Amino acid sequence: MIAIEQVLEVLAESLPLPETTYEMGEQAPLLGTIPELDSMAITGIIAGLEKNFGVVFDEEDLDAKAFQTVGILRDLIASKMESRP
Repeated sequence: MIAIEQVLEVLAESLPLPETTYEMGEQAPLLGTIPELDSMAITGIIAGLEKNFGVVFDEEDLDAKAFQTVGILRDLIASKMESRP
């Protein structure tokens, strides 16, 4: 299982967030609560997640629900890792 901290590290690398980012839990909301999380930031986050976890997201994977909470994002990454050939 992917640790929440691994996902938070990619978020912190992609967004100008304070160090308290690392204290966010899996229920921490993302979309709509972090002003810096706009479409350009999401593009950078997706690239960072793909690079760090060796996955490729399909368009249908990346709806607003995917960025609802840190835990949902982590679960999406895990499912992509499990479906790799």
